[in-house]
Amino acid sequence: MLRIKTPKSMRAKRELEKRAPKLVELGKKTLILHGTKTSNTLNAVLTEIYHLKKDNAVKYSRRNDNIRPFESGGETSLEFYSLKTDCSLFVYGSHSKKRPDNLVIGRTYDHHIYDLVEVGVENFKSMSSCSYDKKIAPLIGSKPFFAFIGEGFENVEELKHLKEVLLDLFRGQVVSNLNLAGLDRVYVCTAVSSNKVLFTHCALRLKKSGTVVPRVELVEVGPSMDLVVRRHRLPDEGLKKEAHKIPHELIKKKEKNVSKDAIAGKIGKIYVPDQQVGSASLPFTPKGVKRERREAKAKGGDNKHAEKKQKQNDDASA
Repeated sequence: MLRIKTPKSMRAKRELEKRAPKLVELGKKTLILHGTKTSNTLNAVLTEIYHLKKDNAVKYSRRNDNIRPFESGGETSLEFYSLKTDCSLFVYGSHSKKRPDNLVIGRTYDHHIYDLVEVGVENFKSMSSCSYDKKIAPLIGSKPFFAFIGEGFENVEELKHLKEVLLDLFRGQVVSNLNLAGLDRVYVCTAVSSNKVLFTHCALRLKKSGTVVPRVELVEVGPSMDLVVRRHRLPDEGLKKEAHKIPHELIKKKEKNVSKDAIAGKIGKIYVPDQQVGSASLPFTPKGVKRERREAKAKGGDNKHAEKKQKQNDDASA
């Protein structure tokens, strides 16, 4: 029989409250791990990713021999580290003769493996090798732009999956309002072929254009690399359905007779009951109607006078 341990201190209670499910989750944390063997290139890639997500990432420098993604039993330690650090994203680097400079990016749901994407790193260029004005360097924690160039991100299943994972990895916390002045970086992903993507990190430089809208230039600040898709695993249908559930508190009630349009905005329908216009009392009487009534009244008065005179004559003759 399993024992349920309850927290004995306020600090432990606060930590459990932080990890408890919330209606609106905060930004996803990323766990960065090393495999049994890693190359110098792969060590630099993991370090650069950690610097890009320094405000919301955990990096382990020890080598892990018992972590083997895509293999049965090789993901137990990975799920344990995810639970321990409360991370829902992970980046795992390994190097072998069969798969050199291998990078596995994955997501977890309820600290269980949700999906995996394995890519090979080629033509890596670090931040230190890029020469640019340090004044335009992106700030830590700033919101980025994303540019996905190529039809492969819409047609090829592997690239569509890679696009979703990269968005989850680098977008940070989801916000409803955004200050455009704080946007200082962009991630450019170009699909060269059905399994190769050029990944580039650039800074935004705003220059005068003679108009209200400034001229935008992209300055490569690194890192940049070529990602070759090797293997990927989509989430299980049951787990996917469970992960996409929306709490009842967040489901908006449907408004009757209200629709939304991209241009006109919110549109409503108003139903007006039938109005008995003919029997309604009017605040004034038109002049033409008054004249007709006067004429009818005068005509009626003459008839009455004639009838009265005729009656008097009949009485006199009798």
